[in-house]
Amino acid sequence: MIESPAGSYGWRPVLIMAALFFSIGFVTWLNGPLITFVQVAFSLDDVTAFLVPMCFYLAYFFFPLPATMLSRKIGLRKGLIVALFVMAAGTALFGECVTARFYAGALGGLTVIGAGLSLLQITVNPYVSLLGDHDRAAQRIAIMGTANKFAGILAPMLFAVLVMPHVSDVAASLRTIPAGPERDTILANFAHAVHAPYAAMAGVLVLLAILVARSSLPEISLEAATPAASGARAHPLWLATGVLSMFLYVGVEVLAGDAIGLYGRSFGLSLDITKYLTALTLAAMMAGYLVGMVVVPRFVTQRRYTVFCCVLGIAFCLLALFAAATSGSGIAPVLCVALLGFANAMILPALFPVVLAEAGADPGRATAFLVMAYSGGAVIPQIFVHLAPRIGVPEAFMALAIPCYVVIAGWMLAFMARTAKTSSPAGLKLTEG
Repeated sequence: MIESPAGSYGWRPVLIMAALFFSIGFVTWLNGPLITFVQVAFSLDDVTAFLVPMCFYLAYFFFPLPATMLSRKIGLRKGLIVALFVMAAGTALFGECVTARFYAGALGGLTVIGAGLSLLQITVNPYVSLLGDHDRAAQRIAIMGTANKFAGILAPMLFAVLVMPHVSDVAASLRTIPAGPERDTILANFAHAVHAPYAAMAGVLVLLAILVARSSLPEISLEAATPAASGARAHPLWLATGVLSMFLYVGVEVLAGDAIGLYGRSFGLSLDITKYLTALTLAAMMAGYLVGMVVVPRFVTQRRYTVFCCVLGIAFCLLALFAAATSGSGIAPVLCVALLGFANAMILPALFPVVLAEAGADPGRATAFLVMAYSGGAVIPQIFVHLAPRIGVPEAFMALAIPCYVVIAGWMLAFMARTAKTSSPAGLKLTEG
């Protein structure tokens, strides 16, 4: 009989966590179309528009350690509630500042959202990992990822329809209208379209916080729980390099989801098309989760599947370069980039519990470091947007993505070799000596 991935606590806490991951995905994956939106609404260049993911993901670098201390002090349930209220405040702030056409304030709102997400991520990822058997942690996180990426498909599409239905026409008008009252009116009307959706999102987050406060969740002590694969002692080098792998993974995931619009525009695709491309990447990612939940661990271990996903990502990158060089349109290379979502889907569900297992008796601190590694979503896209004008958009994209996959696969292969060595009789003798 195949054990349920829900674990001994049943499906109720899993479904509650899935609702939280849906909210995370809905807020996070708006960044792709937001880059296009702020570029038009504030008349920005590419580098300045890419401050959107930078400010959002840099919050993951600064806030996880304080969030860890707060969660230890107030506990799981209150931590979740505080996180949702902070996210609601940031969402409302962003909508108000964009409506007032105050770009610095809008970026501040994104940072506040990121701070709330840092606290939320500190709790939900290890919580889901520890709800049941370690070998099925990837399946549980994949369920969370399915909810996250379903929201990621829905959010950009709703944003494109509700906020940017005529973005190409607005951009074309702004190119011909000089500075003055008419141009200001067009920009004000375009920016104001974001106000109601973001106010509604803030309200939903507040409602979700109230629902979580009234729900019953099992209390799981992160500090007292040591993953079965970790052994008695942590290995700092493996933990550090695993965190680096997570940093690179989140960077390439955000690159595929948020930078695909700029990638498509480099081939001449219109704004009316590129505003949907983030949703296309997330749809591919959803398919990757569904496949991963079937094959892991039934047919292949989560570690081996991670290596396969990295190889697949490299293959899609090379196909994108080939299509860019030979295709007469940008459709084929853009589709290859969107398919990176499929390759990326199961990397984090496998990587997170494996790296967490290296934490030994202190998984709380390791979790903080892993969430800090999400700041790769700030750094890698910024390198891309600065590199693209110098060597070309497709070349810059692949020059960053391919090495990221190589490092992640190399780390997992080395980890598997180390685990096999230490689990053998000879390996145990070397370890004890």
